Amino acid sequence: MSRTVTIILILISIALMAYNATMIDFEQPLKGDSSVAVIGIIAPLCAILLILIYRTSKKIQQKVEKH
Repeated sequence: MSRTVTIILILISIALMAYNATMIDFEQPLKGDSSVAVIGIIAPLCAILLILIYRTSKKIQQKVEKH
């Protein structure tokens, strides 16, 4: 996966988090549709974390192959 693709995926994840943040009822964040919005914020956070772990592992792999 190239650097451009990972940046695009991260930006899409951030956009999804922003959209879901607008859907939360802050008086009852875990009731009804707000709970779906909270899950919709957590899922892109996990995706971003996985993408960053993948990029880091690729950098480590490249350094190991050079030596």
